[in-house]
Amino acid sequence: MTMSAQAAPAITPEEWQSYLDAFVSPEGRVIDTANGNISHSESQGYGLVLAALAEDRAGFDRILDFTRTELMVRDDGLAAWRWEPDADPHVTDENNATDGDMLIAYGLLLAGDLWSETAFTTQATSMVQTIGRNLLASADGLPAILPGVEGFGGDDATGGQPILNPSYWIFEALPRFDGLDPVIDWNAVTQTGLELLHRAAETPAGIPGDWVVMAAGLIGPAPDFPAEFGYNGIRVPLYLMRAGLDPAYLEPFRAKASSAGLFKIDLATGNAVEPIEEPGYRLIQAGMECVATGQSVPEELRTLQTTSYYAATLQLLMLDHLRRQRPACLGLEAQS
Repeated sequence: MTMSAQAAPAITPEEWQSYLDAFVSPEGRVIDTANGNISHSESQGYGLVLAALAEDRAGFDRILDFTRTELMVRDDGLAAWRWEPDADPHVTDENNATDGDMLIAYGLLLAGDLWSETAFTTQATSMVQTIGRNLLASADGLPAILPGVEGFGGDDATGGQPILNPSYWIFEALPRFDGLDPVIDWNAVTQTGLELLHRAAETPAGIPGDWVVMAAGLIGPAPDFPAEFGYNGIRVPLYLMRAGLDPAYLEPFRAKASSAGLFKIDLATGNAVEPIEEPGYRLIQAGMECVATGQSVPEELRTLQTTSYYAATLQLLMLDHLRRQRPACLGLEAQS
């Protein structure tokens, strides 16, 4: 889903300023406040996407400048994934994180559309081409997204199959990538992401773990990673909704939620083990409920609450979607 034409951004100026004040430094560093105040390619990518959605050119340029200066230190045009404020050098792991690179590229695409900046689109195209050629791998015979250049290709413990993270399927971005890079079948990559969900629905948990392996027509937890659905996976239903995909894919996630929100889920038993309860996360559950039943989102979730970087980021992305595509969920009238 790309931005639709409308009189004003779906993210209000007040909300966006609150986000900037809470999580973005004057230099454009998007700060993960619940993770030692580090920054990473994911946070910078989300910052770029949100700045474009908020139509804030100055904020976008500030975040992009930090991203290019501090994280774009790899030879392949992708971003180093981890930046620590108290380390010297600040980049403490030059491996990439593919979701961060995809978010950066998608933010550049949105900005190129919005401000008619061909330089943004050109950089996005280069990144998408690099991802398509270097970060796709065969997973049980299907084209899948490698989480990083190093460390996820598979070994004897995985039967030679790559380790995958279902939340790296940013479904709304993949059709745009397909338009930029016809050499790669990005629509087939989308179908692999949906196949992950289909296979997970047949497991005891009913939903995919944060780190998985696909093999022999099945899906299971990746070795040496927690066997759980958690803070990575909570993005999956958000991405499904923002991309306008079949609501049936939301049902397993909805079944694991409650009126209180989402939970970490043990993959072996399917049992809830810990609530995921900040407002930004609860809005995802409330959005799913509205999609399924028409039940309105609770009033207290309808405006941004800057509890932590990640929760606030997901809340803004969800609010943006609901205001543009499902205003009735928020008690609003559809815009003409």
